Amino acid sequence: MGKIRTRFAPSPTGKMHVGNLRTALYEYLIAKHDNGTFVLRIEDTDQERFVPEALDIIYNTMKLTGLNHDEGPDKDGGYGPYVQSERMKSGMYLEHAKELVEKGEAYYCFCTKERLENLRASSTTGDGKEIAKYDKHCLGLSKEEAEANLKAGVPYVIRQNNPESGTTTFHDAIYGDITVENEELDDMVLIKADGYPTYNFANVVDDHLMGITHVVRGNEYLSSAPKYNRLYEAFGWEVPEYVHCPIITDENHKKLAKRSGHASVEDLLEQGFLPETIVNFVALLGWSPSEDREIYSLKELEEVFDYRHISKSPAVFDITKAKWMNGEYIKAMDMESFLEYALPVIREAVTKDYDLEKIAELVKTRIEVFPDIKEKIDFFDELPEYDIAMYTHKKMKTNSENSLEVLKEMLPLLEAQEDYSIAGIEALCKEYIAKKELKNGRVLWPLRTAVSGKQMTPGGAYEIMEILGKEESLARIRKGIELLENA
Repeated sequence: MGKIRTRFAPSPTGKMHVGNLRTALYEYLIAKHDNGTFVLRIEDTDQERFVPEALDIIYNTMKLTGLNHDEGPDKDGGYGPYVQSERMKSGMYLEHAKELVEKGEAYYCFCTKERLENLRASSTTGDGKEIAKYDKHCLGLSKEEAEANLKAGVPYVIRQNNPESGTTTFHDAIYGDITVENEELDDMVLIKADGYPTYNFANVVDDHLMGITHVVRGNEYLSSAPKYNRLYEAFGWEVPEYVHCPIITDENHKKLAKRSGHASVEDLLEQGFLPETIVNFVALLGWSPSEDREIYSLKELEEVFDYRHISKSPAVFDITKAKWMNGEYIKAMDMESFLEYALPVIREAVTKDYDLEKIAELVKTRIEVFPDIKEKIDFFDELPEYDIAMYTHKKMKTNSENSLEVLKEMLPLLEAQEDYSIAGIEALCKEYIAKKELKNGRVLWPLRTAVSGKQMTPGGAYEIMEILGKEESLARIRKGIELLENA
């Protein structure tokens, strides 16, 4: 096998599923790890499910995640066209299928929809499960009968002719050698009635013609691999290295469904995940690095990725872990990049004329996903209704009585204070704390409660009061005194 060539061959049928991204990522990493070539090929043979805007989703997702292809519809590397519907115009899929017919490895099937539906209805096991297997009815047609049907314009498909006895063995990089009974192999359709090749057939033809050396797929395709192999062998082509990945499940160990809320890249981006996090997290869905760490940039993944370390066990999409990882990426962001993501969210939560960048600084190390920002800063716009029980804190040794005393004594000092910077407020508070011989918490807990109305806030009393400014801070402290006095 020469230089490594991998391909990501998505169908433009909707959102980019996490499993699709993992396939793209592993194909990309296999190529880049060995200075190979990563190809993007668009598989639009399923015209019924084709969604035009899905093409934009594919390109945007690849760009956003940094999975830059070396060849593709927009980067001809000499193996184009890279869109199957365009490749079809040359008639090559039909020609290849006819070649198999000549070899006895495929045959024309003229069965009507009604016959196939009746066959499906009658082909059930005792427990009512369908046996999706064609009965080779049209294989019995003579060459003359087939040609007469073709000449008469009878609709047809071309089916693969798989043996009904013996076994087929194929090798997978993760699962090793797997042998299946040939009687289990269905005669899958290669060319559909509309003239388009099926996904399975186009894959094999295109992979060979494009020199693809490694094929990454989900392990749900393991059962199809023998049929692919038989096609390669029928043509006399070299079989690529298969890399079948484990399924991705949700936290309940059920296959990650589209409705799970975080099954697609679009879902995750909308929920405030960074592209870098998504790539890092998806890389670990079924693959483990040799060293004990979890945070990797794409460049680092290119260096350490070894597809032989992919697991056979199902990979669990743990949304809690994904959020933790996103929080680590957010903490590591420079402020300018963070503001690009954070300011739009902050503007939704804070409509008053406060320094939004200072608010952003407070939340940067305290969030996991960007939508978390809203609930952490909503008190800036308006002091929420709160229970005076919040003034009681065992560790801070505060209660309603001593909190009221602190607020009443601090109020005139804060009214006289001109400097409402963090340093100015801190100096004033520390002077009061030292004079009264109190612990910091005895003073700062009541102050923070009064100005925020919340038990948990990003930043303490000093930072909050600086942002609120003198007038609003004093109004909130007076409100706190009023609540405590009327309790």
